[in-house]
Amino acid sequence: QVQLVESGGGLVQPGESLRLSCAASGITLGDYAIGWFRQVPGREREGVSCISGTGTSTWYRASVKGRFTISRDSTKNTAFLEMNSLSPEDTAIYYCAADFERSFCSPVPQEYDYWGQGTQVTVSS
Repeated sequence: QVQLVESGGGLVQPGESLRLSCAASGITLGDYAIGWFRQVPGREREGVSCISGTGTSTWYRASVKGRFTISRDSTKNTAFLEMNSLSPEDTAIYYCAADFERSFCSPVPQEYDYWGQGTQVTVSS
């Protein structure tokens, strides 16, 4: 059974940082592209960042470029999203997802096969 479990969300002030984790079981992350998505009530889920199964290809949403960094640790079967200089506009539920694809990654939620339950990120003073 495939499981993706996010952790690391919380309440922070503007300008602070968080590191989200996505721990996978039932799959080998190296065979999957990993995407991070976020959603706020009343809006569609949007892609934030993704990394290919090989780790050589990444994508970032324009509004997070230079602030967020996606990575993966094959030894821990875990992916990460380092988020710096957070702003209230980053407030959302963040989800990780896995797509059976090694060579590239997609920012489109419909491309992904497995999803985690989400973790809340709130940025507020």
